[in-house]
Amino acid sequence: MTPREETIREFLKAAGWEKAGRRPLAGDASSRRYERLSLSGRRAVLMDWPSGPDAPVVPGRAAYSRIAHLAEDVRPFVAVGEHLRRLGLAAPEIIASDLARGLLLLEDLGDNVYGALIEKGAGPAGEPLDDLYRAGIETLLRLQSVAAPASLPVGDGTAHAVPHFDDSVFRAELDVLLDWYFPVVLETVASPAMREDYHGLWMELRPQIDAGVKTLFLRDYHSPNMIWLGGREDAGRVGLIDYQDALIGSRAYDVVSFLQDARRDVPVAREETMLALYVERAKSDLENFDEEDFRASYAVLGAERALRLIGLWPRLLKRDGKPQYMEHMPRTQDYLRRNLAHPALDQLKRWLDANLRMKA
Repeated sequence: MTPREETIREFLKAAGWEKAGRRPLAGDASSRRYERLSLSGRRAVLMDWPSGPDAPVVPGRAAYSRIAHLAEDVRPFVAVGEHLRRLGLAAPEIIASDLARGLLLLEDLGDNVYGALIEKGAGPAGEPLDDLYRAGIETLLRLQSVAAPASLPVGDGTAHAVPHFDDSVFRAELDVLLDWYFPVVLETVASPAMREDYHGLWMELRPQIDAGVKTLFLRDYHSPNMIWLGGREDAGRVGLIDYQDALIGSRAYDVVSFLQDARRDVPVAREETMLALYVERAKSDLENFDEEDFRASYAVLGAERALRLIGLWPRLLKRDGKPQYMEHMPRTQDYLRRNLAHPALDQLKRWLDANLRMKA
């Protein structure tokens, strides 16, 4: 038995779950590990997350997780989750915790993950997919209906200072494309001049991203992290996981993450319908909402997010030995083309046409 397994067994014993059956749950692209526990008809999820950077650290450089404000332990997950539950959103309840050792025992929200239901074409009870998407939009409107919190209590007497989508995050995300897509896919190196031009284009676009009221956004609000809870009401029908990296920034970020889902196809018609629904509701439900500014932010952030992912998939292939993520590349490139149709992105489109060499 490894020392980590001994620690987990001690934690489960203290929580009264030492006799539970345990089986691994599919993970994600991170270093976190999950297990589903069952005990006397009850179910729970074990989150095993030792503290530390979420990726290999390059000597002489700060960890990417530090630069990009990614959570490095369970505390942000605990703090953000409690905030979501106070809003009536369906983040899992915490049954037991050991923050120092990176262990949480969580409410099990079930198996109706949005990704699988989208693939199937309907909810578990035959609900139309549009019902699931409308609930997803309702969840974002609820999240954005309150002021962005500067800090959130963790529950142990400390607080989690919520980071902003600042230049540190922004530049780190821009570099993913240059650092990985160019050498792995194009088999070339992005020159210093090319990097300067690319960053310069994005600095000119930055005001479009920053326009409008700031909100808390969950950052990875898409089908793998959403669970359909059809028996609940309104925004509570969407179970939420993987929100520990939440930032303060544009209202458009989570909307484009959801409606340009990197893991599942979202047809243009559905994207446009749900975007129109969000805009209509936001005009009445959110303070100081400007549709023109929002749609520009949506396109610019959509392009920025797509380009980061176009670099992330080769990174997962080359660095992490996870080739399966490359299957998302054509979809991500399609989303990029949709966003580049916005006139605010004309100069960026010209640069990409000259340098990225994507297939038509």
